[in-house]
Amino acid sequence: MRAIMQLESTLTDRYQTTVPESVRRALRLGKRDRIHYTIRPDGEVVLTRAVTGDGDDPALAPFLGFLARDIAEHPGRLHALDPDLAQRIKFLVGTAEFDLDTPLSADDE
Repeated sequence: MRAIMQLESTLTDRYQTTVPESVRRALRLGKRDRIHYTIRPDGEVVLTRAVTGDGDDPALAPFLGFLARDIAEHPGRLHALDPDLAQRIKFLVGTAEFDLDTPLSADDE
């Protein structure tokens, strides 16, 4: 029989907490992922990874999770961006400003 791991975290004054790393790994959670809570009649609460909604790309979250795990497990594989490529990107982007948290319009989806 597999051992059960028991972990704790602390609530802040705003009722927020950090999900322990072991739980994040077990649920394959990355930044901005959603957590689903199931409250059982005996008071037990079960956390699972929330299923993506209809509008979400089902391949994106697993791919981003794969990238996050690969970077964490093999940081030596990361390389600095080639200066010529960085300059080319800077030239193409110019002075454009953008907010990564702004939702895409229907035309951009």
